[in-house]
Amino acid sequence: MERRFSDFGEKLTAPSGIYDLMEDLGQALSAGGMIMMGGGNPAHIPAVEQVWRTRLEHILATPGAMESMLGDYDTPRGRPDFLETLAAFFRQRFGWPVGPENIAITTGSQTAIFLLFNLLAGPTAGLAQPRRILFPLVPEYIGYTDQGIAPDMFRAWRPEIELHNDDTFKYRLVFGDLTPDIAALCISRPTNPSSNVITDSELSTLSALAARSGARLIIDHAYGHPFPGVIFTTVQTPPWEDHVIHTFSLSKLGLPTTRTGIIVAEPRIIDRIARMNAQVVLATSTLGQTITQPLFPSGQLSTMCSEVIRPFYLLRSQAALAALRDSFAGYPHYRVHQCEGAFFLWLWLPRLPISDLDLYARLKRRGLLIVPGSCFFPGLQQPWDHTSQCVRLTYSADPAAVRRGMAILAEEVRALDTKPA
Repeated sequence: MERRFSDFGEKLTAPSGIYDLMEDLGQALSAGGMIMMGGGNPAHIPAVEQVWRTRLEHILATPGAMESMLGDYDTPRGRPDFLETLAAFFRQRFGWPVGPENIAITTGSQTAIFLLFNLLAGPTAGLAQPRRILFPLVPEYIGYTDQGIAPDMFRAWRPEIELHNDDTFKYRLVFGDLTPDIAALCISRPTNPSSNVITDSELSTLSALAARSGARLIIDHAYGHPFPGVIFTTVQTPPWEDHVIHTFSLSKLGLPTTRTGIIVAEPRIIDRIARMNAQVVLATSTLGQTITQPLFPSGQLSTMCSEVIRPFYLLRSQAALAALRDSFAGYPHYRVHQCEGAFFLWLWLPRLPISDLDLYARLKRRGLLIVPGSCFFPGLQQPWDHTSQCVRLTYSADPAAVRRGMAILAEEVRALDTKPA
């Protein structure tokens, strides 16, 4: 007799872009020799890693600190003194009227989003129609695509493409109506993969739309303010309102394996997240909380973000753009999204004669790992050729490796484009 898996098991074990991305990343790192322009792993920044080394040395030198960090469970909401520290930080930095009751820790921001999506959307007692999550601007983070337990849980608005005079373009948000089935809107800022930073005015309009319709607005700050602060445009303080939910991560500071996500929201949401944490992971991971806690009130973390991390990635982005343009010199049939933050360049190849997935496979055989773009359009209902014409390129790697990768990419694209000029 066949032993079958549940619908939940089938849903979460089906083929997915995020699994393929992380599997390829891990295999390539283990094997070596691959040019890594695929995953979103933060760069190894010596000045930042020295901060972590110093903190670990201090923990080891403090009686009982290591034992508590490794040997004692925290609450399902997080370490109480860390929650106090974060609340004080957000009050001081953003002026948000928050306390520990407004904050919950999760095992990474990926888990935070999974819990939030399935708390808010899906079949709901008393409602004839299942509730959904809306992505106002796609392309959007690959890790959102398969986060819904219920089927058909996502919708998306298709953006306009704004062409610039050089080789760049930018996605512009096209506002639509919020149907009654929309439980929440979700946007990353800056957006992974395109690095797009929606304007303060656009964010304000999204918030007002959500408030009027009774929906939530989830803002994912994994690459944004206040940490790690990898935004290259000027933005105002993120909005604080009861219907707005903010998520943050310690990963992009250079602590991805500590799996520390942060949710800041009204207490009713936080209480539910804590209860879900207790069911799924029992208690939160203490490592990231312990390492970073004193860096918040001292100002060291904010200084590190503004004076080390952001300048580092800005220089890396400029070097990657220069390498891209050098490699594609004389080839007019490409565009790159205006780089406004995060760790990525988003390349559009409108004359690509094969799919982005086929291009990914060809490049992988040549020792270059990128991410195909079609995995980044969750919830988009109508067909759009553009979705298979893009790739995401990470510029966190060593600039020399990035230059080699750009040369391989351009060589492959030129060879594929046989149309008359």
